[in-house]
Amino acid sequence: MTFASTWGNILDECEALEDDAMLITPLSDQRFRITDIQEHRVVVEFTDSGESRPLQRDQFETLVDRVRSEVGGFELDRLPPEADPYPAVLSLHPRFEIDKQTGTLRETDEPTPSQFVRGVSPSVETERTAPDLDIYSDALLLIDALEQYDVTELEELQTPSLINLYTLLSDVQRDADDLRGDVATVLLDRVHHDQPVHGQFGSVQRTSRTYRSLRDEDEVLETLEAAGIPRERVTSVDSSKVDEALEVTELAASDVYEIEQREYVRKAEVNEEEKESRLQGLKDRLAATEGAEAEELREEIEELEGRINDLTSFQSGAEV
Repeated sequence: MTFASTWGNILDECEALEDDAMLITPLSDQRFRITDIQEHRVVVEFTDSGESRPLQRDQFETLVDRVRSEVGGFELDRLPPEADPYPAVLSLHPRFEIDKQTGTLRETDEPTPSQFVRGVSPSVETERTAPDLDIYSDALLLIDALEQYDVTELEELQTPSLINLYTLLSDVQRDADDLRGDVATVLLDRVHHDQPVHGQFGSVQRTSRTYRSLRDEDEVLETLEAAGIPRERVTSVDSSKVDEALEVTELAASDVYEIEQREYVRKAEVNEEEKESRLQGLKDRLAATEGAEAEELREEIEELEGRINDLTSFQSGAEV
């Protein structure tokens, strides 16, 4: 690919950024914004100092040439300090990637998202509505319960309070596992390599796990016997077959099993009506109050929603 084409892609990616998007330099972790995009340069402004700096097209071309000439990637610490923004902007291109672990910039075969972009700043007002998700309602109820009960002294709580906590914790865990699975399925299509991809609250990395299951039993035994392994060496007691044998004999389970009984608590049922009533009560309090009390309650609800968002959301390369 010629640099003219690469430069065009860089400009397109810069144009596609949100107006308030922040980039981060890979070595010094300085935040900056792109304030102007021209034919032969990109102008950036550093957030902390307010310094404005033009990044020239020919300097990008030199950097790209050096990246393509290096086996294993170009080492970022070889750049002068004033050139720190260049790799961050270049990483907007889908085929250039910064590897924080190795401190290198490299060209990739597959498109990769930039890890050095942060989205719209928290000061930007956006209209928010409560999502129709079980985890949202259950997490809101759990946070409300955690603020009512002193969970640092569980032994001091009454039994009904402990039951409320256990029920809500169980519901949130189930809801979170379901939603996490859905999010992971989508992320799997977006994370294309073994390098971490960062969000505001953490990072994810594509990985793999190997699962094994034995082939047909006769096939396995014949294969092993052909290799000189007697079948007695690999056969063992099968608990399912032992259970079948117990059903046709007078033996007790304790005759062949070491039995240990463990007691635990499990959720028996959920009072959905009471949960809905409590949720509606929170909303009604907000609607019925006025003035300073209403504003205080709104701030409380917004804080709760923010904490719920911290628990349930992940955005690749975006800061909300």
